[in-house]
Amino acid sequence: MQVSVETIQGLERRLRFQVSSERINKEVKSRLTTLKSKVRLDGFRPGKVPYKVVEKRYGAEVRDEVVTEVLRATYVEAMEQEGLRPAGAPDIQPLPTQEGEDLEYTATVEVLPQIEIKGLDELEVERPVVEIVDADLDQVVEQLRRQKVDYATVERPSAENDRVIIDFVGQIDDAGFKGDRGKDVKVRIGSGQMPAEFEQALIGLRAGEVKDIEYTFPEGAPDQWVAGKTAIFHVTVNGVEEPQLPALDDEFAKRMGIEEGGLERLRDQVRESVEYERDRTVRTRLKQQVLDKLLANNDALELPQSLVNAELKVLRERALRQMQQLSRAAQEPDIPDSVLDQGARRRVTLYLLINEIVRNNDLRLDEKRLQEALHELAAGHDRPQELLQYYMEHRQLMEGLELAVIEDQVVDWVLERANILDQAMNFEELMGVKSGADAQSGESEGEGNEVSA
Repeated sequence: MQVSVETIQGLERRLRFQVSSERINKEVKSRLTTLKSKVRLDGFRPGKVPYKVVEKRYGAEVRDEVVTEVLRATYVEAMEQEGLRPAGAPDIQPLPTQEGEDLEYTATVEVLPQIEIKGLDELEVERPVVEIVDADLDQVVEQLRRQKVDYATVERPSAENDRVIIDFVGQIDDAGFKGDRGKDVKVRIGSGQMPAEFEQALIGLRAGEVKDIEYTFPEGAPDQWVAGKTAIFHVTVNGVEEPQLPALDDEFAKRMGIEEGGLERLRDQVRESVEYERDRTVRTRLKQQVLDKLLANNDALELPQSLVNAELKVLRERALRQMQQLSRAAQEPDIPDSVLDQGARRRVTLYLLINEIVRNNDLRLDEKRLQEALHELAAGHDRPQELLQYYMEHRQLMEGLELAVIEDQVVDWVLERANILDQAMNFEELMGVKSGADAQSGESEGEGNEVSA
């Protein structure tokens, strides 16, 4: 076999092959000879069919098979011989030849770039150090109380955090629209269940009162028919209820699923949950720093366009699924490449860098970590055994999980060599949440219709 390599542009290479006709003819003859001893044809005893008859009947088919296999084998041989690593499938084009001449063909393919990872020796990351204190547990327990809030009917006008039970009918230019009405809809003022302007307009109303509320839909509303238009909602208040937090006692612990141990056991479980969340968030922050700094130190990497295009396709499909879940528009939105290009290039760059670290340092997939990741994924599912079985039966899903696990292994490998600076902070700072009254939360009402925004 003779092969020559030509650089077309960037990472694109064209390989030209010449494979001797002798190699192909030898393999064709060998296969026909084997076939001769097995084939059955009318008029001949088994194994006694003349070679010329077998060649005439099956020669063209066998030769096509041999050529196909030779093309594949010689391409792989040439890539290894030339030290090239393909970024995708090659475009193979046979060249015209006369019978008896050597086989010639070209293979055009993008190759992976030569990578020398920079910045590993001086990589520095900050590790959050967080001690969980009683105040952190108190705040979580208080959030749990708000999730179990009860409501009692009041005769006074409605106020912030009250729950108002309403009927409403909306119109735009005297015409109805999708989602324009609801009956006995429970709206907690300040929850964000409805647009803020709508909720604030409910303050100060008593049961039995009616009010027309004007609301202008944003220009970017998912439903394009209402986008930018002003609606008038005729609202009737059926009732006003004020929140009542449950007492912090053993009965509350039972409401949270604690059958034994009461409030003390609840706090123990809260601590376990908070510590788990702390450890997971610290790990996420460390990983993000490692990946960001790998990217920053190796931002001039030349990328195979075929990999970028494949990643663009994945990101576009994901974005369309999300938009379709949120949007009521009948027409599928158009997402230009420019919107997704930066994210696609980031993901491809990280893939190449991680792959290079794995290759150069002989890292192997940790099967134990893979099983732990799989079972952790299943633990959050309502039918864990079905999810495990589904992953085991779908190789593409398992490959995605394997890539996530090997990525974590690479992060660990980098962290072992990095300069880690401990940074003391409290739990709220770690989680990036507000404290006190700003962190108030309540249950989300799911009954009735909503004013779309």
